[in-house]
Amino acid sequence: MATPPEEFAIAADERDGRAHLVLRGELDLATAPQLEDLVNERLDAGQEVVVDLRALEFMDSSGIRVLVAAHARAGRTGTRIVVVRPPRTSAVAKIIDVSGLDGELNIVDDPAHVR
Repeated sequence: MATPPEEFAIAADERDGRAHLVLRGELDLATAPQLEDLVNERLDAGQEVVVDLRALEFMDSSGIRVLVAAHARAGRTGTRIVVVRPPRTSAVAKIIDVSGLDGELNIVDDPAHVR
């Protein structure tokens, strides 16, 4: 029997002047606005944002849209957004690969590599 997905949650903290957002559960049409609001608030305040996808179980096109829009917004506000890659065997990693986000976004394997 399959385990039901974890409820969506964002754990937010500050490290080295950056907002670190760790996502859990499913990022989809219902939950994407929560991430979008939080990311936009931080970017508009001039803060760099790190979005950690390592614990995310699922992401649909709504999540992709939020990440792409945040990347564009960061460029306009003079800051940046960095995405921590999910495990390469996960469904979320496959979405990132298929969508071509790897070549468009600032993606790192480990948040310790954010400079």
